[in-house]
Amino acid sequence: MHAAPEESPLVVAQSLAQLLERDTVQVELIPEKKGLFLKHVEYQITSQRFKISVYRRYSDFDVLHELLLLRFAYRMVPALPPKRMLKGVLTSTSEREFIEGRRRALHRFINLVARHPFFSEDELVKTFLTFNGSDVQNKMREACKKTGDEFMTNRTATLAKEYLPADVQGQFASSRELIRNILCSFHKLRDRVERVAERSKENSTDLLMFGKELSVMGSDTSPVPPLASAHSTWGALRNSLKGLSGEFVQLADKASQQGRREEDEVVEKLNLFLDLLQSYKDLCERHEKGVLHDHQRALQKYSVMKRQMMSATVQPKEQVSVEQLESRIIQQENAIQTMELRNYFSLFCLHQETQLVFAYLEIASHILGALVSSQIQGHREMGEVWLNLQPKMSSLFGGSNGISPASPTPK
Repeated sequence: MHAAPEESPLVVAQSLAQLLERDTVQVELIPEKKGLFLKHVEYQITSQRFKISVYRRYSDFDVLHELLLLRFAYRMVPALPPKRMLKGVLTSTSEREFIEGRRRALHRFINLVARHPFFSEDELVKTFLTFNGSDVQNKMREACKKTGDEFMTNRTATLAKEYLPADVQGQFASSRELIRNILCSFHKLRDRVERVAERSKENSTDLLMFGKELSVMGSDTSPVPPLASAHSTWGALRNSLKGLSGEFVQLADKASQQGRREEDEVVEKLNLFLDLLQSYKDLCERHEKGVLHDHQRALQKYSVMKRQMMSATVQPKEQVSVEQLESRIIQQENAIQTMELRNYFSLFCLHQETQLVFAYLEIASHILGALVSSQIQGHREMGEVWLNLQPKMSSLFGGSNGISPASPTPK
């Protein structure tokens, strides 16, 4: 019996910290390269690991994605964002929002790829992140063509069955169900945090408009009419209102900053994890619809051939026909053997990718920490501005009717 190694290659010993340390890739728009209506959008890609910046278009990402699926058919390959906007009215605002959303999605895609234990060491990904020439797509295709798919290059591919647990199908089913539930929950969390961030931005707009209206009233130079009471303090009060608008501008700015923090540090982390979970779901479907389905079809075809062979034996036909059928059966047996090996290797990779998903689950604490920190910072900063407003309000109300802001409203 084949002796098991001290450490099974099935185990991918990776913590979230180790995955994040592999690389951080920045994806920035090149504004001067951007044409009208989403044409010629170019990105500056900067890899912290390779200490280099290169320039890429969406089509370069598209080719990388296509080749990753060919090279690593049994791994989690994140999806790309759409190339074009959905049909509808195209405005400069909608175009800017689409381009920024796509930039963020490409940023998540390339960081998941650059941090993957197997992708990150492959020549295909290294070429994308470091090659400075104009024909990067050809270079990537050449790199992929030289190596072929992972089954042909992985040293444990033909031994995958020996490393798999006896209840591999049961473990796969339970892990898949758990990750499906996690995906559903994180979708709901992301939707709620998006609403929180949106409310922060709406709060910023409301505070800004509130301050502007105070400024408008304070700038009004209309004389107080004679019909007003001789004790009216509207003139003095009106002059004081203009001085309050500055604090409301500050409040609006702080609320806007909080909204951006919630988007950048909380929503984006959630989207990164959701992209990973979705790629795991896609991988499970590829396993079932791809290699597993092909294996079952090959077995069915082999069964048909065997029945034909038996029929040819019972009812002798021409020798050439029987020999051809025997040759086809041998070819089919070889194909089935290869498919069985690929099926086990696919399950082997699924186990490794499942471990990566659970390693990334630690990001939940990062997400919650970022949300709490953002709320604390936002409320503290806005609280300081509100506190600065309090003495002004005391002076304002004290000079008009003796009522302080902290006093109860008279009945």
